[in-house]
Amino acid sequence: MSQADDITRWIRGLADPDPAKRLAAATQLQLVASTLCQSAINEWNENLEFRELLRPFAADAAGKPHHSKAPFVTGIAVQPEDFEPIRAANGSPRLADVPPDQDALEFELRFRDHADFDILTTRDPGGSGAIARYLQKFGEGIQQIEIYVGNVDRATEILRSQFNLAPIYPATRAGAAGTRVNFFLAAAPGNKRVLIELVEAKPPES
Repeated sequence: MSQADDITRWIRGLADPDPAKRLAAATQLQLVASTLCQSAINEWNENLEFRELLRPFAADAAGKPHHSKAPFVTGIAVQPEDFEPIRAANGSPRLADVPPDQDALEFELRFRDHADFDILTTRDPGGSGAIARYLQKFGEGIQQIEIYVGNVDRATEILRSQFNLAPIYPATRAGAAGTRVNFFLAAAPGNKRVLIELVEAKPPES
């Protein structure tokens, strides 16, 4: 069985009625996502300014970065017919407020041990939106890795100027739930590429 087959099986496992089986599936997906993004995150962390933009961020006594939770969120694209069963099995989390010009339905899924996911699907199967195109090309899978930063404009500029990486969009754009985002294709193990979404959270309301 290929890793792609395993990932599909684990994604379906997120809808299992048994909480222990859902957690086991989530743990496996988190491990794959960590492998995909770790090389990029480790390299970018060498830049002190970028490292200090990461949220949540802390440093140990030796000055090495550490995180009070997983430093990324795994974005998983699922077929429309699997979206609601996964949502229902996990207590029907509320849908994210996605800008109307973006082809996505989305909700957050959180497990213990800080395995964090955004479950995404297309509003228009067969359409030209990013999630629809991903599903048409690859089927269900890890569509992106989301990294939270304090200032997405500055983080984008650091990756552009210090790491010679071109962002997907020429300017920061609106994301779900009032966030500001941009995207990069980064190198991953096995000569693969992984889509990294830099996310600046919506400021807390006063």
